[in-house]
Amino acid sequence: MKFFSSIAESIRLLFAGLWLVFRIILEYFGIISDGNDRTTGIKDMREEYKNTNYR
Repeated sequence: MKFFSSIAESIRLLFAGLWLVFRIILEYFGIISDGNDRTTGIKDMREEYKNTNYR
């Protein structure tokens, strides 16, 4: 029984990590914003990307 609970915990941690990466990508492209952009620096990176001229 302990084997199945450890497998379930591993799957939960895997999905938690994937969700975190997915949210960071969505925040970077400006699709979502949770109002906590200052701690992640996502908003600054997005503004810097918009203001840069690639020629």
